[in-house]
Amino acid sequence: MLRRSAISFFLVLVALLAGARTRPHYGGTLRVEIEDDPWQQPNGIARRLVYDGLTRMDSAGLPVPALSADWKADNDHHRWQFRLRPDAHFSDGTPVTSVNVVSSLNASCPSNCPWSAVHAVGAAVVFTSDSPIPVLPALLAGDAYLIALPNPDSSSDQRLLGTGPFQAAGFANNVLKLAANENCWQGRPFADTIEIRVHRAIRDQWLDLSVGRADIVEVPAEQLRQAQQSHLRLLTSPPITLLALEISDTGALANPPLRAAISLAVDRGALSNVIYQKQGEVTASLLPSGISGYSFLFPTDRDLNKAHELRGGLTSAQLTLSSQGGPTLQLAAQRIALNLREAGFNVQAATGTQHGDLILRTFALESRDPQSTLESLLRGAGQPISSGDPAPAALYKVEHEFLERKTLIPLLYLPRSYAASGRVRDLRLDAAGTPDLAATSLEGAP
Repeated sequence: MLRRSAISFFLVLVALLAGARTRPHYGGTLRVEIEDDPWQQPNGIARRLVYDGLTRMDSAGLPVPALSADWKADNDHHRWQFRLRPDAHFSDGTPVTSVNVVSSLNASCPSNCPWSAVHAVGAAVVFTSDSPIPVLPALLAGDAYLIALPNPDSSSDQRLLGTGPFQAAGFANNVLKLAANENCWQGRPFADTIEIRVHRAIRDQWLDLSVGRADIVEVPAEQLRQAQQSHLRLLTSPPITLLALEISDTGALANPPLRAAISLAVDRGALSNVIYQKQGEVTASLLPSGISGYSFLFPTDRDLNKAHELRGGLTSAQLTLSSQGGPTLQLAAQRIALNLREAGFNVQAATGTQHGDLILRTFALESRDPQSTLESLLRGAGQPISSGDPAPAALYKVEHEFLERKTLIPLLYLPRSYAASGRVRDLRLDAAGTPDLAATSLEGAP
C-alpha cells in the first residue's frame, strides 16, 4: 500500500513538473536577428508588435476584431461601419478615437485606397465606396492599414505610437529594443523586452543561435534544406511569398507579344530547383494552389520556340532587369536574364537599382481568403481591381484577364521559415508567416 502511494505521489510530481515546464512564463528578453529593416512594409517583424489594425487575421487567415469590436455593411457593401472597442489606448495612454483612426488611415493611404472616403462618426469609423467592397474587413487587416499616432516626443524609431503589445524603447548599435506595453488592450505579452538585431547576415544569425546569443533567427527558403540537415528547430509557413517579374508596358516593351515572349522564356523549374533548392511552388498564377484551387489552369512550362516566334525580331533595344531584394534575388535575376538572352532579348541584370524595364520582386500574402488576397495582390501590382464575386470561377476570370496583359509574371511561391533556440516556447507564425512574438514565452524566465 505504501509503495503504491509512493508511486502515485511520484507520478503526480512528474506531471506537475512537466506542467510547470510547459506553462508560459512572464519576463525575460527575447533576442531576434534579421537581415532587413524591422519596420519595412509589408510584414516587418516589429510592425505588428507595435501597431494594430481595425481587424486582424486569425490562424485560419480570416478577419476577426482588433481595434474594432465589430462591424456591419450597408447598401450592398458600399458602406461599412466599424465600431471601436472602448478599452483601447495608444502606448502613451491616449485613447483610440475614430478621429485619430481616420487620421492614421488617411496618412497611410492618401490615394488609390480600397474605399472612396473614410469618416469619423462618433465611436465608429465609416467607409464609403462607389463600388461594393465585400472584403473590406479582410483588407483592413493588411499591413498597410495599421493604426498609428504621431509621437510628439519622437525619435527615429519612436516617431509613431501604437496600441500593440510592445512599444519602441530605443535603437543603438543595430539593435532595436521593444518594451512590453503594460496597458495593451490584448493583455500584457509574456516577454519583458524584445531585442531585434538588424542587418545581420544569415551565417552570423545561425552562429549566434548555436552559441546562445540569439533565440530566433531567419531561415531563407533557399537554405531551408540545409537547416533541416543541421537539425535546427524550425517553424515554416506554407508557400506564401510570391516571386514575380514585373514588365513595363511602355517604351521597348509596349508591344504585348514581346511581353508574352518574355513570360514564355523564363524557366521556372530551374529557378525552383537550382536557386531555391526545390523549396518553392512553381506557379503561373497569382494565388497559390492551396488558396484558389485553380492555379493548375495557368501553364508553367517554358516554351522557348514560341517565345522566339512571338518576339519575331521586334526589338533589339537593351533591356534592364533589376531586383528588389538581397543576393539570392539578384542571383535569380541573373538566371532570368540568361533565359531571356536565349530567347533573343538583349537584357542585362542590374544591381543596386530599384528601376528597370523588368523588375524581379516579391509580394507577401496576408490572408488565406482567396478574394481579399487576390485584391491585395492586384493592388500591390498597381491595379486596384475589385473582384466583386467571391466564386472561384469569377476570381479566375479576374485573374486571367489581368495576367493576359503580361505586365506581371508569377514565378514561384516560397515559404517563410525561422529557427528557434530550445528556450523559446509557443512560437507561432501568423497568416503572413511573421512570428507572433507577443504570444511567445521563454523557459526559465523569472
